[in-house]
Amino acid sequence: MVSKLPTRWDIRWEEELIATWEKEGRFKTKVRGDRPVFVIDTPPPYLSSNRPHIGQTASYAHFDMIARFLRMRGVDVVFPFYLDRNGLPIEVQVEKKYGIVAHEVPREQFIKLCKEELDRYEGEFVSSLRRWGLSFDYWPQGTDSPEYRRMTQKTFIDLWHRGLVYEAERPTPWCPRCRTALAEPEIEYKEEETYLNYIKFRVKETGEDIVIATTRPELLPATVAVIFHPEDDRYKRLEGLHAVVPPEGQVVPILPHRAANPKFGTGLVMISTFGDTRDLMIVNELKLPIRIVVDEAGRIKEGRYAGLTVREARAKIVEDLKREGLLVKQERLVHNVPVCWRCKTPLEIIVTRELFIRQVEFKEKLVELAQRMEFKPPEYRQVLIDWIRSLELDWPVSRRRYYATEIPIWWCIKPNGERVPILPKGGEYYVPWRQEPPPEVKEQCKDGVLEGDTRVFDTWMDSSISWMYASGVTKEFNVFPKVYPHSIMRPQGYDIIRTWLYYSLLRAFLLFGDIPFKYVRINGMGLDEKGEAMHKSKGNVIDLLAPVEKYGADAVRFWAAAAGKLGSDYRYNENVIREGKEFVTKVWNIARFVTSFPKPQGTPSLTPVDKAILAKLYDVAKRAIAAYSDFDVYEPAHLLYNFIWHEFADHYIELAKSRAYNRGGEFAKEEQEAAIYTLHTVMAYSFKLLAPIMPFVTDKIWREVYGRSIHDEAIEDPPEAWREGDAQLFDMVKAINSAVWRYKNRKGLSLADPLDRPLCVPEKALAASKDLKYTHKVPEVKAGPCKEPIDEEGLASLD
Repeated sequence: MVSKLPTRWDIRWEEELIATWEKEGRFKTKVRGDRPVFVIDTPPPYLSSNRPHIGQTASYAHFDMIARFLRMRGVDVVFPFYLDRNGLPIEVQVEKKYGIVAHEVPREQFIKLCKEELDRYEGEFVSSLRRWGLSFDYWPQGTDSPEYRRMTQKTFIDLWHRGLVYEAERPTPWCPRCRTALAEPEIEYKEEETYLNYIKFRVKETGEDIVIATTRPELLPATVAVIFHPEDDRYKRLEGLHAVVPPEGQVVPILPHRAANPKFGTGLVMISTFGDTRDLMIVNELKLPIRIVVDEAGRIKEGRYAGLTVREARAKIVEDLKREGLLVKQERLVHNVPVCWRCKTPLEIIVTRELFIRQVEFKEKLVELAQRMEFKPPEYRQVLIDWIRSLELDWPVSRRRYYATEIPIWWCIKPNGERVPILPKGGEYYVPWRQEPPPEVKEQCKDGVLEGDTRVFDTWMDSSISWMYASGVTKEFNVFPKVYPHSIMRPQGYDIIRTWLYYSLLRAFLLFGDIPFKYVRINGMGLDEKGEAMHKSKGNVIDLLAPVEKYGADAVRFWAAAAGKLGSDYRYNENVIREGKEFVTKVWNIARFVTSFPKPQGTPSLTPVDKAILAKLYDVAKRAIAAYSDFDVYEPAHLLYNFIWHEFADHYIELAKSRAYNRGGEFAKEEQEAAIYTLHTVMAYSFKLLAPIMPFVTDKIWREVYGRSIHDEAIEDPPEAWREGDAQLFDMVKAINSAVWRYKNRKGLSLADPLDRPLCVPEKALAASKDLKYTHKVPEVKAGPCKEPIDEEGLASLD
């Protein structure tokens, strides 16, 4: 059958194909019992606008390419997409939008505003990704759905009963603005200009002055010790003495400790409760008393500076020190300040009562498990291991916020004031702060009053079990028992190795004693044209739909694949997108040419040139399949672009044209059929390899030519028979073609103009002599060299 493809590709067909795929049910998970299953634990993004930017979308396009490839390899792929709707991100967004503070409005009202904000954006967010041809199964409501929250609570209850969760009152990093504790991975650092203040302390026993440098004079009232390095000869004489701390005059011990840096400041360091995690570590190690001077709102709690914010207290204390002659000098300094990951407010360390999940005691086991996961690229494993080894505190999982999964605990308040935690059996979604306790909870508190816990979980308590959710543990098709952990892949950015990846590993170990998934695919960040991260504040966010509307989704997907080298950042580049559009046109034109000839029945006897292009395709196919199987789309994009355009189209099609048309009858019928057979074979196989990256143009061609979807086809390993061809012959013929075309161009001839002299080539190239003769319109092709070399390597000459 001869195809009659339209003259030009039309990007409007992309939206028609999306509608067709939807009708055909291609965006729904299909799990058949007789096929292998693979789960892609797709990153659930935070919803901060109605659309992701183009860099984020490119990463999701990579995941889609992998999913499409695996389906064409005979695998049932579970590829869900949903949003991370819990936690601080949406709360901070709502607070900013409405000019409110969560704790100052009714809880139900604030939750309603959060949900409305999420619902407002979610539909457009998902449809914009779909316009890129992403074939995920969309699961509405995501992490704040009752089914997800039920799963989170059930896993927490399991950990509680196994003694892996405890409640304690202890110092934790605290965001005064968000009014909640934070875990170590939620702490970011920003550079800030400040002063290093050199302050006089007095030694109680000798009356002498010692000078200590600090960037945080507001913590002088919380100072509980002064330390020096044990090998610092300047201060060894002070060991066992005491310092009087200005401006409030508390007396604290002077102690040796290796945490002191003799080269910073004066070499003496004040230890406060709690300045930072280093101070916290030393206070715990030396069992120093605790002086809590900062409250939950970030204000000084007591003493002469009570009621001032931390920054106000800093200024007032410096002013008092100057007046009293205790400030020796100030030096400008740029240092890293710990801030909240969402609102960027500088953090304090305060004592609160929180729930903690044990992690520090399992660090070495977690490192062992990290070795068992396959990282692609492998160097990112060490990033995870380094983070695990740096952990110093257990994971505080309770948050004093509103829009998140509720902690499923009721407290039985006994007549003597004792608070006894009671947990339900699990399997339901519990909202203790507003819900009647379930019967099994009431049964355990007959002699007290029940109070529901008002706290919620850290958002990573939900996200860290996404691999379970993606495997369908809450769905009818639950494949978790079949795939865990060997057939699950986690694709994610390197920026959340210490959060999403680490917490997933921790939860899998605590729940199952195993890894959460076998494969970890790390992608870089999508940057703007200048190589800078895209942020609204910078005004450099590139909309994901603008280039799609201009060039088409296939062209933009081509850029995403061709730019997105595994593990590396990649830049937006409109030139590559434009190149992608030209590639789409080339693919379309190849199909129009090839399908203008009916494919022969059976397999004719192939010429050496036919076999040579199949040998080239064999090598490309093996490399592309290996790369796809390694979750890499960068190499297939470049391999297929070069092969389809610069080998198949530029050289083989040009060589085979005369034979396929055979207008003058110069070729035998079997030679003609061999060319047409090879054209169809190479086109069909290479387009199947290309389909995961450019699903629209390849599917349109396939439907027009074969009457079915290319995405139902199998990408099989290339036939071993293709290896019989001589790929080097094809490379030699390419060089000869290029030499002749350059020669004609130098002489002002068109490529179709004949040459009146024989073309001389190496003897090996005579296997392609007939195709070369009619392609270049020369009277004869013979073994050379001849009189006039026309290329640098002497492969072609004219007699």
